[in-house]
Amino acid sequence: MRPADHPDARTGRIGVLLVNLGTPDAPTAPAVRRYLGEFLSDPRVVEIPALVWKPILHGVILRTRPAKSAHAYGQVWTEAGSPLAAITAAQARGLQERLNGRAVVDWAMRYGNPSIPERLQAMKDAGCERILIAPLYPQYSGATTASVWDKVGEAMARMRWQPALRSLPPYYDDPAHIDALEADLARQIEALAFVPEVLLLSFHGMPQRTLDLGDPYHCHCRKTARLLAGRLASRFADLRVETAFQSRFGRAKWLEPATESVLEAEAKAGTRGLAIAAPGFSADCVETLEELAIRGREVFEAAGGKDFAVLSCLNDTGVGIDMLETLVRRELSGW
Repeated sequence: MRPADHPDARTGRIGVLLVNLGTPDAPTAPAVRRYLGEFLSDPRVVEIPALVWKPILHGVILRTRPAKSAHAYGQVWTEAGSPLAAITAAQARGLQERLNGRAVVDWAMRYGNPSIPERLQAMKDAGCERILIAPLYPQYSGATTASVWDKVGEAMARMRWQPALRSLPPYYDDPAHIDALEADLARQIEALAFVPEVLLLSFHGMPQRTLDLGDPYHCHCRKTARLLAGRLASRFADLRVETAFQSRFGRAKWLEPATESVLEAEAKAGTRGLAIAAPGFSADCVETLEELAIRGREVFEAAGGKDFAVLSCLNDTGVGIDMLETLVRRELSGW
């Protein structure tokens, strides 16, 4: 029998923590500065010695970039707040309904709020003794998936009574992922008011150095693109599928080709109808809603392109939640 003065402790539950990259708390320069300060201080993201990088970060970048980035966030901010945060929360709610009591589902951001340590502690306090960490990055990179686990490790180091942990593996070539992408993109393409000649698959960029050092991200992106293009070929025989990388930063060489360069080259080569999708993103965010939908359109039309459409990410659509349920139930097996 438990002594009367023994502290209460909830036990026996299973948790699933969905994790995405992050977002500022508001579309303002101060909020963006805090967010970028955390993001760009991560040695997984910027692999430059701190003695060299910190003066550049604090002396130049955090003085100039926040206002520009705040403007971009302001163009896509919604009544529910950051699109990425709102969609990730909706994904967690959708998955919670599907699991029907099998596990407690929550969500966190690697940078910004809600934080990974905060939500892990909340899940432990709710009695979760086993927790599946589910980074919502289909393709693995040290700058994304590994960084999530760095933060999880920090949280565990401060936790006396730790839960058992599992990780959702990268799912770049998982049939459930490719099935979901095929179904959702085909639906969106068929609903367009024009027939696209080209579908451009745009993945987030990474410095070329990451590939040279052995990071599998580039290979994962290329395989996702290859598998998806093969599926779509049987449904859209005249649709040409191309692959590119967006969101370059700094002067270093990045993975190529660059999305903006491809958009410009396609328009100049005579492509008049183009659709763009971002199968490396699990949810729409500033990179898809502003960088692609607004600036990408400007580049394409300025070079002579006519019809342009950005297709939505899987988000919390039915097929998107189907995929998450399939992946998560598999990883919960035996718990």
